[in-house]
Amino acid sequence: MNDPRETADRTAIEALRAEYSDAAMMLDHERFASLFTDDGVMVIPDAGIEHRGRAAILDGATRLRAGWEFMVQTTHPGVVELHGDTATGRAYIQELGRLRDGRSIVNYALFHDRYQRTPQGWKFTERVYEVRYLDTSTLGGSPPPYPKWADAAVAE
Repeated sequence: MNDPRETADRTAIEALRAEYSDAAMMLDHERFASLFTDDGVMVIPDAGIEHRGRAAILDGATRLRAGWEFMVQTTHPGVVELHGDTATGRAYIQELGRLRDGRSIVNYALFHDRYQRTPQGWKFTERVYEVRYLDTSTLGGSPPPYPKWADAAVAE
């Protein structure tokens, strides 16, 4: 891995994966959808969800997030295999949250990813979510009062 372009590509893909979690956490659905190619696909097989295309991904993210009281998602480095202007990889995820219906979720999962180099940088062409561990025990904690930063994020 001494090739500077390969190092740059790997760094850009890691940044893409981190931005995905950041967009989800910051409720920035437009940015979230923009991380996919126009014909990108987001799949959550256990939930029967498959969104094809940016518009469907945007709509799906907006509807899914509306069901959560709060959610925290962290992305951990995985693997990337470069194939010129395309790549495949896996990213490891930890999530916890509470749905508005009172159900709690803690899970460890991974994304099976496909990426494409575009004029705007690396984008997801496909993200398939695979849960490896799920705990639905009631969470004992709660989110703090509405954070002040959220007002600033909404105003932007």
